Amino acid sequence: MTYEFGRNPQLNRNGELHHLLSIEGLPRAIIERILATADGFINVAEREVKNVPLLRGRSVFNLFFENSTRTRTTFEIAARRLSADVFNLDIMRSSTAKGESLLDTINNLTAMQADMFVVRHATGGAPHLIASHVAPHVHVINAGDGRHAHPTQGLLDMYTIRHYKRDFANLRVAIVGDILHSRVARSDIHALTTLGVPEVRAVGPLTLLPDGLEQLGVRVFTRLDDGIRDADVIIMLRLQNERMRGALLPSAQEYFRNYGLTPERLQLARPDAIVMHPGPMNRGVEIDSRVADGTQSVILPQVTFGVAVRMAVLSIAASSQRMQ
Repeated sequence: MTYEFGRNPQLNRNGELHHLLSIEGLPRAIIERILATADGFINVAEREVKNVPLLRGRSVFNLFFENSTRTRTTFEIAARRLSADVFNLDIMRSSTAKGESLLDTINNLTAMQADMFVVRHATGGAPHLIASHVAPHVHVINAGDGRHAHPTQGLLDMYTIRHYKRDFANLRVAIVGDILHSRVARSDIHALTTLGVPEVRAVGPLTLLPDGLEQLGVRVFTRLDDGIRDADVIIMLRLQNERMRGALLPSAQEYFRNYGLTPERLQLARPDAIVMHPGPMNRGVEIDSRVADGTQSVILPQVTFGVAVRMAVLSIAASSQRMQ
């Protein structure tokens, strides 16, 4: 069943979040609502009873066509804490692995009374395709598609920045590393610029910097020291070797020598700068263990915040009115 959403496929006719497919094009008010809603879920894990009934009776299907541990687990925890019935599809044994089309798989699961799909796929645009074909009451959440987007990671990164820096008005944020292959970097850039961060920086070797960054309002640096100087926030990215085609870097050792974040280099940033990483980390490649485990690292709190942010996304999407 196909529904024509109009200009923004993520929103219903009332302007409410119905699917979360990308941060690009998402109104600032919706991003801010997600962050504010997450505030109310932060302390749920500390309660004696950790569940809230917001998704009771709803069925959430996790469809991860790419390997994932952190994202899939936090989505599962988030859905269960909202009292949803959660189903993890075993992709390697599913009909999709036997040749069934993606949309046929979705149609069959919808016939099993699915209310929400959380989708990770190696092909950019796969969640958009699913969202354009599901029944009007079904919600689709993008958990990462190809190089395109990872919106909930971008949102939890924004939550982390807001938690430590309070607002976005006067920040310098440096995103460092393999930006060319990073869906996280794209989501972060769109979120940061939408939220009004005055200076967003992309730092990395030319071979790992995509074209068009300046058109997005991003300052580009090819020297790490220049890119992180006086930064308030440093977001380190993993080298995505599985997505690279050809020799884009001489070696991991050479990369660390030029772009690895060490305690000495971190001193170039502001004294109260925070260091973030979406994970998994390659210690000794993009980040020194002394930084990853140091006092300015907020990498583990990012994971904690991720559950609350994903609870916020699931609950807000599920509360949107069905489109007639």
